[in-house]
Amino acid sequence: MGSIASVMDVAQQALIADQEALNVTASNVANQNTAGYTQEVVAFRSSDAVTLSGATYGTGVTATETSQRDRVLNQQVQQQTQVQSQAAALQSTLEQVQNIFGLSSTASSASSTVLGSATDSFFSSLSALTSNPSDPATRQNVLSTANSLAAAFNSAADQLGQISSGLNQQAAADVNQANALTSTIASLNAQISSSNPTTDAGILEDQRQQAITHLSQIVGLNQITTQDNGITLTTSNGAVLVSGSQSFALQATQIGGITHILAGVESQDVTSNLTGGDLGGVLQARDQQLPSYASSLDSLAYAIGTQVNSQNEVGVDGNGDPGAALFTLSPATTGAASTIQVSTTDPSAVAAAGAGQGSAGNTNAVALANLATTPIAGGQTPSSFVASFLSRVGSDTAAATTNNSTQQTALMQLTTRQDSLSGVSLDQEAANLTQFQRSYQAASEVFTIANSLMATAINLGMETPVA
Repeated sequence: MGSIASVMDVAQQALIADQEALNVTASNVANQNTAGYTQEVVAFRSSDAVTLSGATYGTGVTATETSQRDRVLNQQVQQQTQVQSQAAALQSTLEQVQNIFGLSSTASSASSTVLGSATDSFFSSLSALTSNPSDPATRQNVLSTANSLAAAFNSAADQLGQISSGLNQQAAADVNQANALTSTIASLNAQISSSNPTTDAGILEDQRQQAITHLSQIVGLNQITTQDNGITLTTSNGAVLVSGSQSFALQATQIGGITHILAGVESQDVTSNLTGGDLGGVLQARDQQLPSYASSLDSLAYAIGTQVNSQNEVGVDGNGDPGAALFTLSPATTGAASTIQVSTTDPSAVAAAGAGQGSAGNTNAVALANLATTPIAGGQTPSSFVASFLSRVGSDTAAATTNNSTQQTALMQLTTRQDSLSGVSLDQEAANLTQFQRSYQAASEVFTIANSLMATAINLGMETPVA
């Protein structure tokens, strides 16, 4: 009787274990398309053996489910996600800058751009003036090309400002998304520490992992595993975002019209040190790339404006009067591109003649035209400066594009490894279903046989059913 009962108990445990295995397989199949889901596998383990009358017997089987999770690989994916997201954000911004100047991967000649063409046209009009200094139409052309040049500077500076403003808004949006995710991660930390402080938390841990991956797309993170299966997250410069069940929100605040990011327990300004994620790329573009381009644009506008003004002021205009400034400029280099304007609508204001010449002289017109070949802007001629500046914009954009492509490839390789380990394979699950089905059927047959033997024993071998 005891041995038959033990056989039934063993069969019952086998049925329970196989049922658990079938449940896990069904869950895997159902979640094959669930983002962030980690495949679960069943581990069968023999129950402790017992010894009766000098003989040792097995007491059945137990089944436990575990997630196919590699925490080191997961962190590598998160770190690479941060790098790739920053690269993508930088590339996107530089492509916008490139579009301002009409550059592309197939058309990068400075002379074909609005700014390059306007610069060349202005100095070409001054060159034409040397041959016909008293012609009203030629003088008018100088003012027209000067207006076009000023408009090109104004437009480029304005569009750079718009891009910067858009990045400010994007930074604030990133902060809001990051705060929602850190709150979710802190809540999941609390649930995991409460229910699974020492073991894999299964779906809860999948959800936390997915939230951290999304957060990595937004901001650079450092991750530390703590006791009770918790996770602490900090920004790339160490400001705490999540600690256990508590989250610390990022703050976006305006300082001088620029969005600054505050983080950590004491809400310190971390703007200059944040890297990684979309936010890192936004700040890199806004605080490093755009100011550099704006500064170059201002330098060129200020150099052309001041040099032309100085030269025009030493000449004699079409009315025989001393020349005056042709451009209105800001008092300093900063902001010159956005404020430069032509100061007159009178063609006779162009001082083509030199001192002591009549209004039909061309000495000063020659000097004005010679500015085109004079290193007046950062040691370069105006056209060379434009070409160098636009070449830098194109080169920076190309480098950002190449870098983003490289980072995408690296991220794809890591995620492929991650999917190979943690993703659901329907072929494997189909094989598991067959295996666990047969195992369940076998355990059922053992149970049926043991039950029949038990009935026979109870009825003392008689062919009557047990009542």
